[in-house]
Amino acid sequence: MLTMYGIKNCDTIKKARNFLDNSGKSYSFHDYKVSGVDETALRGWVEEHGWETILNRSGTTFKALDAGDKAHIDADKAVLLMMSNPSMIKRPILDLGGRTIVGFKATTYEDALVGVKA
Repeated sequence: MLTMYGIKNCDTIKKARNFLDNSGKSYSFHDYKVSGVDETALRGWVEEHGWETILNRSGTTFKALDAGDKAHIDADKAVLLMMSNPSMIKRPILDLGGRTIVGFKATTYEDALVGVKA
């Protein structure tokens, strides 16, 4: 089964969920604000995609950090920041079982979901 990770009221999450709903794909939704984020999963995403992709540096939560927290970021520091502030995790993250997709583009989802049963 597919699992989408994100924050319920995010506009991009709404678009991605609408896409999956309209495609008839079954999925579960994991809301970081409600359930937090699993460190093992987060570290796996960072390993798969790089912390630079997973850490949302363009959002208001990251921008509100003090300069010291923004400085000298590496994978471990990025994971700590995202664990304490899940809003800093790029969204959505769609877990396909064997790999994940970060962000939402309809064409990327279409390609990735070929052959995935509803």
